[in-house]
Amino acid sequence: MEYKKLLSRSDDWLKYAINLHLLHEPKETLAELRNATLADSRIQKFLADVSVFHGTLVTNHKNPDLPIHKLLFLLDLGFGAEVPEINDAIDEILKHKDNHGIYQSMTNVPKHFGGAGVDVFSWCLCDAPLLLLALLKAGVEYHEFIKQGVDHLVSLYCDNGFPCAVSPELGKFRGPGRKDDCCPYATLIMANLLSYIPEYRDSQVAVSSVKVLLSLWENSLGQHPYMFYMGTDFRKLKAPSCWYDIVSVAGVLSKYEFVRHDLRYLEMIAHIRNKQDNDGFFTPESVYLKLKDWDFGQKKMPSPYLTYLCYRIFERLEL
Repeated sequence: MEYKKLLSRSDDWLKYAINLHLLHEPKETLAELRNATLADSRIQKFLADVSVFHGTLVTNHKNPDLPIHKLLFLLDLGFGAEVPEINDAIDEILKHKDNHGIYQSMTNVPKHFGGAGVDVFSWCLCDAPLLLLALLKAGVEYHEFIKQGVDHLVSLYCDNGFPCAVSPELGKFRGPGRKDDCCPYATLIMANLLSYIPEYRDSQVAVSSVKVLLSLWENSLGQHPYMFYMGTDFRKLKAPSCWYDIVSVAGVLSKYEFVRHDLRYLEMIAHIRNKQDNDGFFTPESVYLKLKDWDFGQKKMPSPYLTYLCYRIFERLEL
């Protein structure tokens, strides 16, 4: 695939990611571009925010301002614990772990939702996998710091995917759905986490989680557990991939080779590709207003970053 046009329309921070992940250039040859990226005011703002990792209360997991979403964005660009602010974030995450090896976030669930109504370190199955994934991507030692938590989360798997589960600190809280339903978002981020772990990548739990997501796509008109729809809004192109939308789901599923010949997945990919313009770019159809300073925070022009996310999917599928 030709990436010169994408590079020509990208800011330095995206050029850095393109060179690393699409052109597969070694980091050693990208020092100048790396420094230019770290000097970008938007990147500096993200770094400042993640360095005080637990300074933002988790009340809405869809919020793109959450430090975990910003940390994963930076890690996915190609930065790691060698950056002081990212190292600070990793240190903060490691400080708060329960007896099951699961890392916690500062959360407040009101009493009328079944919580305690106070700020407390706790975890939900819609945030705990993200913290473990961040540690994994930052190069934290797996067996000592990550495996125990992953094993415990995997043990929560049910026949129809991962449930809405929370730590004891959050009391009887659960999302707006039937108790026996799966949580599609928890299933998605667990499938993403397991795709990076050799001992779990081909496991029955990982494969079954992917099949649950494919089944939800196939039955999108009638199945929407915990109010996670795969309808009109889901099918709008959106970045970054921090919630439950077609680019996020297709991106996770692309990491599993067996989906490449699944007609349901091919339908999902065709839906994305049909929105590509004549220059090979994609334009956001939905945005996070808090990210309006980025090329993917508007709906009027093609977005190089959204295009990059789609190209990464296509590259994994060898399209």
